[in-house]
Order: sequence, then C-alpha cells, then structure tokens
Amino acid sequence: MSGEELVLRSTRVITPEGTRAASVVVSDGTIVAVRAYDAAVSTHARVEDFGDDALLPGLVDTHVHVNDPGRTEWEGFWTATRAAAAGGITTLVDMPLNSLPPTTSVANLRTKKEVAAAKAHIDVGFWGGALPDNVKDLRPLHDAGVFGFKCFLSPSGVDEFPELTKDQLAVSMGEIAGFGGLLIVHAEDPHELAAAPAKSGPRYTDFLHSRPRVSEDTAIEGLIAVAKRIGARIHILHLSSSDALPLIAAAKREGVRLTVETCPHYLTLTAEEVPDGASEFKCCPPIREAANQDLLWQALADGTIDCVVTDHSPSTADLKTADFATAWGGISGLQLSLPAVWTAARTRGYGLEDVVRWMSTRTAELVGLDRKGAIEAGRDADFTVLAPDETFTVDPARLQHRNRVTAYAGKTLSGVVKSTWLRGQRIVSDGEFTPPTGRLLERKN
Repeated sequence: MSGEELVLRSTRVITPEGTRAASVVVSDGTIVAVRAYDAAVSTHARVEDFGDDALLPGLVDTHVHVNDPGRTEWEGFWTATRAAAAGGITTLVDMPLNSLPPTTSVANLRTKKEVAAAKAHIDVGFWGGALPDNVKDLRPLHDAGVFGFKCFLSPSGVDEFPELTKDQLAVSMGEIAGFGGLLIVHAEDPHELAAAPAKSGPRYTDFLHSRPRVSEDTAIEGLIAVAKRIGARIHILHLSSSDALPLIAAAKREGVRLTVETCPHYLTLTAEEVPDGASEFKCCPPIREAANQDLLWQALADGTIDCVVTDHSPSTADLKTADFATAWGGISGLQLSLPAVWTAARTRGYGLEDVVRWMSTRTAELVGLDRKGAIEAGRDADFTVLAPDETFTVDPARLQHRNRVTAYAGKTLSGVVKSTWLRGQRIVSDGEFTPPTGRLLERKN
C-alpha cells in the first residue's frame, strides 16, 4: 500500500456501481482505489472519515458565463470559481460571450486564459464562439483546445456576439463537423420571437408569452434537420420547452448525434410562482409552467434530456429592473445548483446517483473529460462532501458570486455542501477557502 497519501471514507460513496460504504484511496491527486469502508490503510496515510455525509464526484458545469475580462463588474473568475467551489462544482466550462473580447479567435482565447490562470479556484475549460464572420477561426480554436463552439439562432443580447442565419448555421456546422467538433446552440427561432406579443412592464405572464414554446420547438426542428443532413454533432442548450421533447426523442432514435441539457431553474421554479417585477427570475428561454416542468423531469429520467447545468449568467443588480422586457436575462446559480436540484429530485423519488449522473458524469462525457465525473480508479480526486438531509434557508449575503442576486432567496433547500476537494486537496470547507489551485483545461484530441 505504498504511495498512499489520503483515504476518504463515507458510508455513502456515490460510485458508478451504486452507493456504498467505501474508502477512496488517493495518491498524487488521483483516485487509485475504491475499497471496503473498513479496509486497512497505510500508517503513512491521512484518513478523513465523513461518516454518513455523502461523498460525490465533484460536479462538472459546462454552461457558465464568467464575463471575464471586460465585464468583471458582472462576475469574474475569482468570484465565479469560489461560488462554484462552495456549491460542490470542481470543473466549469466558460461560455464565449459576455466577456470582452469574446472567445472567437485564438488571440481572444489566449487573453481569457491569461486572465483566468491566477484566479481559478477550480478547473476551467473554454468554449469557442461561432459567429457569421469567424468561420476561418473555428479550426484554429479547435486546435487550441476549446471544447466546442456556441452559436445563437436569435439575438444574443450583446452586439459583439451576433446570431447565425440559417445559411450561416449550415456553413459553420459543416466546418465544425469537418474536424469532428461539437456545436452547442441557443435554440430560439427569431421569426417566432418576432411574431410573439411583446409588452413592456412588470407582468411575468407578458414576458412568458413573448418567449413562446414554439420558438424553441421550431428552432430545434430546424437544427435537427441540418445536423442530420450534415452528420454533425450538436448539443441543445438550456431546454425549457417540453413540447420539443418528442422531436428530440425521435432524432435520437434516428441516430442524430444530439445531446440536450436543461437547468436547475427550469426543474425547480415555475412560472406560477414568479412575482410581477421580480426579474431575478428572468432568463431566456423562460421558466415555464409546472406542467411543463413535470415533463422535463420525465425526460431526464428516460434519457431524452442528458444533463443539468446552471447557465450561470449574472449581471449587476441595476440591470435587473422591474421591467421584464428590458431587464437583463440570466439566473445566477453556481453555488445553489446542487441543493436546488437535490431538493426537487428527492421529492420526486430520485436519488443522489441520479443527480451525479446528470450533473457530473454526463457533463464530463459531453466535453470528453475522462478524468472527471466519477469516483473510480484513474480519475482525478475531485469530490463533494454533501450532507443530503441537512437543510438551509438561502441568504443572498452568504453567496459567493459577485452580485448577490438570486431567484432562490428565502427558499429552504436540502443538501449542505460540507467541503469540496480538487485533486485530493480540500479547497473549501465550511465557508473557508484555500488559495486558487485550479488548472486551465483543454480538449483532448
């Protein structure tokens, strides 16, 4: 048993084979064995016993807007990665927009890496962006290690990241498919959005009607058709409309290389509970009705939806005005995503194994991080220690993201993150953080 540095014990270790009492042996930042709970250990090993607290693989969040550099008054790598670590997330992949410059060229990627390197409390990877005028930059970005490319089919909300037309989508998708890349898509159809009733003001129902389900459904239908014709690999971001689920399920049965994510706010919040003027609940596509939410949960259970990610998209508080038409659309969820999803999941009969599959294993698989997403030998020793039966009431003052606006304020959630570990080192415990030790990750060829 030479070379052992650390042994983590729990009566509830979430492994690919199920939940069991176990000792997880770590050496040089890597899991080297998962043994019986009472297995003998080296006299030189440090043992941490978490009792009945659950030991999970660190979560992998592949949809985060860090906004750094350029809009660091909205967020930044220091605060975003602290919030993630406090919520049990050990790896995030940063979206290419809302930073200045956007990640749409190798030079811009280099700028973002330089900013992130000294600030990352957890591991960080990067998406590239697909714009109307940067097709020439896609292959170089792929070679530089981005995990894929994001595009919009309708306006993104920032001028420096314009959407793709149908023809431009086909060109970019064909280019990305040519080198085996992944295209991830904000799928709302601009024509359906333009045809929807648009009213300014504080009423949430007016905003909901301005972003109808048909805008998602139409965009997804067209996206699937192009991907099927080209043979491309695509991923649908932040699915909100349950009406699109039959289209998605059919495409998967037909062999289209398609994956789909949804978000904690779609699974835990409902349109019926959003107060008028409360734009901390605004996001695009929007939080929909309870009946819609029930179908999203069913789709997670049957695999039509693959994973759950935060779409953490913060802004300064002054941009969250009472007018839903003009308020910034985005929900900040890094620190609360695990307890929010776990609270709802357990009431619906799901277990921690399901949550780990949706928020760690499948997200790691989406971006090809084969050292993340599971507690088994050969993986990075990234862990979340969770007290699943403890509850807390969300106090915005205790959140770590820069602008402490949250749609969960005052809610009581189950699941307290006791500590978070990155490559065998405890990086946060009971609100106390170590200096940043996160690494910048690149896609493997």
